[in-house]
Formats: sequence, C-alpha cells, structure tokens
Amino acid sequence: MRTRLIKLSLRLCACLPLRAVHVLGAVAGWLLARVPNDSRHVAGINLARCFPGLNAADRQHLMEECLIETAKTAVETGPLWYWDRERIRRLVLSAAGEDLLEQSLATGRGAILAIPHLGAWEVVGLYCSMRYPMTSLYRPPRLGSLDALMTTARERFGARLVPSDTAGVRALLKALRRGELLAILPDQEPRYGNGIFSPFFGIPAYTMTLLARLAQQTGAPVFITYAVRLPRGSGYRLHFHPLALPPDDASVEGITAAVNIAIEDCVRQIPQQYQWSYKRFKTRPPGEPRFYPRRTS
Repeated sequence: MRTRLIKLSLRLCACLPLRAVHVLGAVAGWLLARVPNDSRHVAGINLARCFPGLNAADRQHLMEECLIETAKTAVETGPLWYWDRERIRRLVLSAAGEDLLEQSLATGRGAILAIPHLGAWEVVGLYCSMRYPMTSLYRPPRLGSLDALMTTARERFGARLVPSDTAGVRALLKALRRGELLAILPDQEPRYGNGIFSPFFGIPAYTMTLLARLAQQTGAPVFITYAVRLPRGSGYRLHFHPLALPPDDASVEGITAAVNIAIEDCVRQIPQQYQWSYKRFKTRPPGEPRFYPRRTS
C-alpha cells in the first residue's frame, strides 16, 4: 500500500508544472518546520553544531528554509523521474564550469563527479547522462519495491547504475579507464569499515574513501557538482567545481579531507539547499557520545 501511494504521488506531481510542484513543497516544508518530527529534530541539531555563530532566530529561519527545500526535493522527484528528455533539458538554464569538465574528458582520463546532497542532485545525474557516457554509484532504496522505478528513471537517458559492492567498484574502475564519467554521492555515510573520519564543518564525519581511492588509482580529476534550485520553479543552474587536490598530500586521507572541505565551501554558498535533515554525523569516533539524542517531543 505504501509503495502504491508513493508511486501515485510521484505520478500526480509529474502532471503539474514545476512551479506548482515547488509550491506544494514549500507548504509541506513550512508544516515540517512547525510540527514535531524527525526531520526538524535532526536539522536543528546539525545546524546548531555546524553554524554555532548563528543566533537562535537566524538558525530557526535557516532551518525553515532548509525543510522547505528538502520538501521540494521530495515532490520534484515525480517530474524529474517521469518527464521526457527535452523537458528536463530545458530546466537547466546554465552549467558553469562544464567547459572544464569537457576539457578533462577530452584527455581520456575520465572524470569523477562528486555530487553532494546539495540543491537538486537528481538533475545533475539526468543532465549529465544526456551528454556523456556515465556510470553512477547508487544505494538501493529502503523500500525495495521502489528500486525498479528509481533505476529505470535514472537510467532512461543513458546512465548506468551500479551498487556499492565489489562488482560495482570494478565497474566504476572500468568506466574511468574507458575515459567516461562517474557520479558518486560523497556525503552519504558508508558502511562501517569503508570510511574514515574527516572534518566537515569542523566535526569529524565518517566519510567514504572510495572516491579518493578511485582518484588516486586512476588520476581522474574530481568535480564537486550540484544544481541550484531557482525560485518560482524557473529551473536549475548547474555548477562544476574542479577539486584542487592537496599538492603535499595525495593520500586517501588527504583527498578525502579535500573533498569535504570543497563540499563545505559549496554548502556555505546556499546552506538552505543542503539536506540538513540527513544524519550526516551519526557514526562517531570511539568514545564520543551520540550526536543525535532521541527526540522528546
């Protein structure tokens, strides 16, 4: 029943113009900011720890903006998963730095897109899969019955999705060696044993090492990539930022730290569009207390 309701909601949202979809998201986010719920609880903790200099009123305002954008992310999934190629392409009004990506691909080394949960990350994958051979790492949804829908939607313009297992990693390496594009969400907590603690907003965050290992083994350049959601459903602006690797530290630890620093720099530009409702700091170094205490109301 839950799967049917989700699929119906996605279909109904796909029948609306993007502006109307974002209005629905704004209403839902406004309600999330006022009713006790896990998203508000987690976002409040993350913002308090990552922006300690903000006063309570400014932090509350930022949290409301964040929950509105998070709700827009959810409801715009319908249009992004069901609309045709040309309609999606018209939503992308600009792509700053794409010329640098094309220059990198022309060298034959491939490139790695590090796509954080910032703005409309679904748009990045769809747009790039229209233009380049691309392999994307993905994590199956918690509702397994939605896996086929998600995979079909994300692959419909030519992308290939691979899971985060040994076979998936081999597929990523082969794609890079063919000079193709990879897409990875670098700010998802990996399974324990597949990451290291690296600072993010000054807090040790358990961070995947796969991206760093791929860059280290292949020499492929990394681009921090995100799509800014524009007001009133007018579309998106993509940004491709080449990652400046530390010249004195090409270790996995050094590359991982550089990725987190670069993502933080991008998030600070549009903090309201980062997914602060995600438990980014759930895994803690040994001996540290829980980052997210249980919600009491």
